[in-house]
Amino acid sequence: MTAVWAQDEVNSEVTGSWPREIHVPEGVVVVYQPQPESLNGNLLKSRAAVAVEIKEAKEPVFGAIWFEAQLDTDRAERTANITKVSVTRVRFPTEDEKKSERLITLLENEIPQWQFAISMDQLMLTLEREDKRSDMADTISTKPPKIIFINEPAVLISIDGEPRLREEPDSKLMRVINTPYTILLDPAAKQYYLNADAKRWYSAEDIKGDWQLVMTVPDEIASMAPEVESDEQIDGQSDGEIDPDSIPKIIVETEPAELISATGDPEFTPIDNTDLLYVSNTDSDVLKSIKDQNYYVLLSGRWYASTNLKGPWKYVPGEDLPEDFPSIPEESEMGTVLYAVSGTNVAEEAVLDAQIPQTAVVDRNKATLSVEYDGDPEFETIEGVNLSYAVNTETPIIKVENKYYACDDAVWFVSDSAKGSWKVATSIPDVVYTIPPESSLYHVTFVHIYKVTDDEIYIGYTPGYTGTYVYHTTIVYGTGYYWPGWYGYRYYPRRSTWGFHVRWNPRTGFRFGLSYSSGPFTFTIGGGGWYRGGWWGPGGYRGYNRGYRHGHRAGYRSGYRAGQRNAAQNNIYRSQSNKKRVSTQAGRASDRAKASVASKQVNNVFADKDGNIHRKSDKGWEQRTSDGWKSEPKDLKSKEAGSKQKSSNTGKRKPSWHSSNQSSGKSMEKSSQARQRGAQRSSMSSRGGGGLRGGGGR
Repeated sequence: MTAVWAQDEVNSEVTGSWPREIHVPEGVVVVYQPQPESLNGNLLKSRAAVAVEIKEAKEPVFGAIWFEAQLDTDRAERTANITKVSVTRVRFPTEDEKKSERLITLLENEIPQWQFAISMDQLMLTLEREDKRSDMADTISTKPPKIIFINEPAVLISIDGEPRLREEPDSKLMRVINTPYTILLDPAAKQYYLNADAKRWYSAEDIKGDWQLVMTVPDEIASMAPEVESDEQIDGQSDGEIDPDSIPKIIVETEPAELISATGDPEFTPIDNTDLLYVSNTDSDVLKSIKDQNYYVLLSGRWYASTNLKGPWKYVPGEDLPEDFPSIPEESEMGTVLYAVSGTNVAEEAVLDAQIPQTAVVDRNKATLSVEYDGDPEFETIEGVNLSYAVNTETPIIKVENKYYACDDAVWFVSDSAKGSWKVATSIPDVVYTIPPESSLYHVTFVHIYKVTDDEIYIGYTPGYTGTYVYHTTIVYGTGYYWPGWYGYRYYPRRSTWGFHVRWNPRTGFRFGLSYSSGPFTFTIGGGGWYRGGWWGPGGYRGYNRGYRHGHRAGYRSGYRAGQRNAAQNNIYRSQSNKKRVSTQAGRASDRAKASVASKQVNNVFADKDGNIHRKSDKGWEQRTSDGWKSEPKDLKSKEAGSKQKSSNTGKRKPSWHSSNQSSGKSMEKSSQARQRGAQRSSMSSRGGGGLRGGGGR
């Protein structure tokens, strides 16, 4: 039985539009938006309502399908392909056995040939949440860093411990290697120079002293300015005159710290529908509760409270924030903090997003790895597990018994020797996934191998690999622990939670920035040690030199759209080292045809867990019966109201159909709301535009 397929491009319009239809000899099969039940790695289990429009029938026949499929994702484009579908169950609740068998056979033959593109947001928001947080995540640190408040424009320059100097090749200049910023020392003049951009430098006699802006520097110093490729230019960079009032103060710290910089004394602005104020003359997230008179600051996804902006600060779990926090409007200036407020839709979505992997396919014949050590390989024990890791290389290498496993840009390799040769790994020992957050290698536990064939290996990583972790009911950035870098001839930094003004963007996740948005500074996260011009972690993420202040673009939704510009950086499998190794699955050609959009159908039909079919119409919820659509026994609103009423008969047992109906009704309403919100997010993604207050997003 051969289907006639409409070959649609997988674009934002098709990806975000449901239901889909496929033409078969018997008629048309309409598939409504899938209702995912679980996602384990890249294996998706889901159900969906279907309508089979048989040519000779007067009305379509509605049913439910359950299926398993491979999920191929591209987090940068926010798309996923549902491929390699395997039907596990089909039910037509209103049809007799003979007709049901015919329809079941039809779907079982046709569905495995289908490929559906779905937006990541539609998938994410309809996924029935599972607790993906391991017990290990409970040990993520919430200890506050050194929090500095200053009421003038300022930029924090973080150095990993006391400054370490190395002589520049063919020069008498010295470079501070344990910082992502360009800091040079002229020993003859006893003067430090800090690069802001191609034309601007700061200088100081003492690295922790008073830095002054200088417009001219010696030619040798000027030649050391880092190069910025054209496609990495930072928005808003200006070569014009500098306003003296906007020149930021330089603050150098050698311990984990965060800077809150305000342009003068704090200016408070009320947040609608709450008893909260926010400080509007800073790019940091600083709120004040009128009720308890405490200040609350959000740093790397963690809330800290104090009665004074100078501290001391104490960690506050997201679920223990004042009751007004969940009432912050999404469209308000502070809507972007809601990801860290327990119980909000935004927080729930952020946690769900942390479950979705970025997938790719590794070519076993082309993938190679070269590891560079600073001297002979040196290994140290990973506390809490019977493993050791290489300390004098930027590549995470773990020794398990007599094997060595390396994780390079989210691709696993294995070797019999610490020095190689390396080949793509086909499996990873379970003990590797017990590495705790206290270890600098915790992030590699979020990279998985899903499937192995003779030529290819299916792999993926979840956002934990890039530092986004589910902690209780919200997400945080970084583990909160500090690990000194490796110092030898070379310097290899470890990942840091603090010091880079990490902000969250609902489109791209966490990104790095500066505490004062109009400072012209740049730095690069990713790319290796100082000698390669980068810093820790995969990818290449630049700090920004100009952000969006309060009042420029408001809220969560505009922040989501603003993240589109940097979306391509959000897929490590597109990195330079991975170009010859992998292909992102969502972009691969498929021999399966794609269903076209059923433009005349409304995406309002759902299948409950028992396979009964429901739809939400202008009349409320209806259920499909043998006599057509019938109103549900009770309206959902009355069900919810009835469940809240106090009654003297609460101890009496209700009929089983009543509790079943009530449970199904609530589940369908939740599914409908999630589907609607997913459609809104998908629409925001396709429209683009907008801005984001403060820092960037990753």
